[in-house]
Amino acid sequence: MSSSLNSYQYLPGAREAVFTPDQLIAGNLKLVTEQVTFASGAGALVRGTVVGRVTASGQYIKSVPAATDGSQTPVGITVDSVDATSAATAGAIYVMGEFNSNYMTYDSTWTLDALTAACRPNNLFIKTSLSNAIV
Repeated sequence: MSSSLNSYQYLPGAREAVFTPDQLIAGNLKLVTEQVTFASGAGALVRGTVVGRVTASGQYIKSVPAATDGSQTPVGITVDSVDATSAATAGAIYVMGEFNSNYMTYDSTWTLDALTAACRPNNLFIKTSLSNAIV
């Protein structure tokens, strides 16, 4: 009985040929994540979306500066894309790290300066292409 190493199903190895980073992470600061629930009706949130926590429910939605429900304070950035269009959905957010503003998604009513300032107290540090440049 002979067997080939190429046909052995438990041989260690990579299954994916190419890894393509998206450059959302912009520094060496330790990343901290947290499992959360995104509110039903929050819609489809792509990786890198800035979210806030609704005080009454404890669930997360896209952060909008004009909100008055607690979500106006950005407290996290989505780790992966999540679809909470029709039901509350579990997912993860970054609660600490350095992020590239060019790969983040945030409400158009935020200015980058205002968002950067609002995120900083919550350990979310936003870098622009200028602050990422080596001089």
